Amino acid sequence: MNRRDFLQKTASGTAFVALGGLSLSSFTGNDLKRLTILHTNDTHSHIDPFPSDHGKYPNQGGVAKRKTLIDKIRKESKNVLLLDAGDMFQGTPYFNYFGGELEIKLMNMLQYDATTIGNHEFDNGVGGLASQVVNANFDILNANYDFKNTVMDGLTKPYRVFIKDGIRIGVFGLGVKLAGLVNKREYGETVFINPVEVAQDMSRILKEQEKCDLIICLSHLGYKYDIASDNVSDLMLASQTKNIDLIIGGHTHTFLDKPTIVKNSEDKDVIINQVGCFGLVLGQIDFFFDTSKNSSTLTKNIIV
Repeated sequence: MNRRDFLQKTASGTAFVALGGLSLSSFTGNDLKRLTILHTNDTHSHIDPFPSDHGKYPNQGGVAKRKTLIDKIRKESKNVLLLDAGDMFQGTPYFNYFGGELEIKLMNMLQYDATTIGNHEFDNGVGGLASQVVNANFDILNANYDFKNTVMDGLTKPYRVFIKDGIRIGVFGLGVKLAGLVNKREYGETVFINPVEVAQDMSRILKEQEKCDLIICLSHLGYKYDIASDNVSDLMLASQTKNIDLIIGGHTHTFLDKPTIVKNSEDKDVIINQVGCFGLVLGQIDFFFDTSKNSSTLTKNIIV
């Protein structure tokens, strides 16, 4: 049984649940290595919690509460990656006043490992984006924007390989088509490249050349679109590619009660998860690797 055939996917709002005939005791063996993926998307400059009298999200969210939760999980699991799927900018006066500086500083404090680029990262233009990401202590990952004729050239990486307890995790980023969504004067000479073609290339490199045990796509493409749309969605990306194990999504502000499982081009399972917006939910996906680096997963989306 290979690594992908062994994947078991499940989710619960705030509790671990095991499916596919596996019990929680299946994950307690000393020979298993646990890797915890924490993730956010579309936090949109929401630094503070929503007010107590908010009609929909009273007292929810806020960076301080998120940090408390992340710190607690890091004490429980020694192998943690904290990832974001873009649109960290724009949405509250904090962005209007500080232009993204505060968001980057707070993500540094939370010790994010990587993020991808959302369309709202361009709201102060390519120059505004560049002036902020140079201060990031985490990787800015994007493989399908060509920045060579902009000031962002050299400030991003197509992918990054993280090694946790001998497990090789390849992470790459994809951004949404900017034309028609972002004003041309803001993204300038940034060139959008077909994300399906790029994902095929990235996942091949990470699988065959980098010998990764787990491949993650940080996607700001959006979860799904109407059938008439020509935009590539996460659902489409998963079905038309191979080698990707997990797609962490953003852009469409989709609150998933549990991850979606999609068959890829080789009829293998791909996990897709997205946790809405505004830092209201923290995604947690725990991978358990055996000595042959086969893996099982448990997931939960936690209200902050």
